[in-house]
Amino acid sequence: MTTPSTTPPQVVFACVRNGGRSVISRVLTEHYAGGRVIALSAGTQPGDHIHPEVAAVLEKLGLDTTGEQPKLLTRDTVAASTMAITLGCGEECPYVPGVTYVDWPVADPGGQDEARVREIIADLDGRVRDLLGELVPDIELPPSVLDER
Repeated sequence: MTTPSTTPPQVVFACVRNGGRSVISRVLTEHYAGGRVIALSAGTQPGDHIHPEVAAVLEKLGLDTTGEQPKLLTRDTVAASTMAITLGCGEECPYVPGVTYVDWPVADPGGQDEARVREIIADLDGRVRDLLGELVPDIELPPSVLDER
């Protein structure tokens, strides 16, 4: 007799530099999931730091980015995940059979003004909240960070 897995699903958000979209997605997922989903972010060509304009807006929304550092997307990271969500890295992402791949065509927030970064965060906020509803159907999500500020 097998017991159902109590390990939360793991999602890796991937983009090229791992400085904007993937970081926003990871931070939002961790905030809303309350430990019910593990979220990672990585890049195929990680930069030196996350985009300062992204960090500034996330901080204004009450989300901590001080621990965020771009990481290299590896085949092992993808293989350990339930789902890989690509945000602009296309065919550069390693393919692992059995992992669900989803592409979110989202604009790059790097170098954008605060209003545009907020629009991109709003887009990702909706996508993350929908994703969590699919991955954990009984989850009760807190209000959107965008509603609070």
